[in-house]
Amino acid sequence: MRQTTSAPAKTGRIPPNDEVPVRTTTEADGVLPAGVTVFDDRYPGVANLDSALLRALRAAAADAARDGVEFRVNSGWRSPAYQNQLLREAVTKYGSAAEAARWVATADTSAHVAGHAVDIGRFDATAWLARYGARYGLCQIYRNEPWHYELRPEAVRHGRPPLYPDPTHDPRMQP
Repeated sequence: MRQTTSAPAKTGRIPPNDEVPVRTTTEADGVLPAGVTVFDDRYPGVANLDSALLRALRAAAADAARDGVEFRVNSGWRSPAYQNQLLREAVTKYGSAAEAARWVATADTSAHVAGHAVDIGRFDATAWLARYGARYGLCQIYRNEPWHYELRPEAVRHGRPPLYPDPTHDPRMQP
């Protein structure tokens, strides 16, 4: 379990810790234990992913398993409270909201909160996805986050789209 705070959603705003009541984030918020795979529906972090993304992930994972590669999910769907906590932690870690934005989105803009993004663990899995993911519409979106994948169905026919250097260059992240 993680300590977190829940906060009202306000575009582009990082709720300070002293403005919101403290509560504990749990698996219900999308927190995942180590070793969870794309087939572990008992965890909301997996089960609450967009159904098309989850189908593509499972198809790719089944094919990757034939190559001896297992897809483990470090993070999938997240509640707004969990996303806000991750953002506050990033501000502390990186020293400013501007630098944290290169790594963590607000709850209002996060593809994780919408269930449209997954962070895949283990180098062999991300290497497999980098090579074959576009066949399933699974694409790395940010150059600085080789673990972060989203569904881009057009990639099946046209290849993966160009990478954004980091989330601050993604127009979806603008308030």
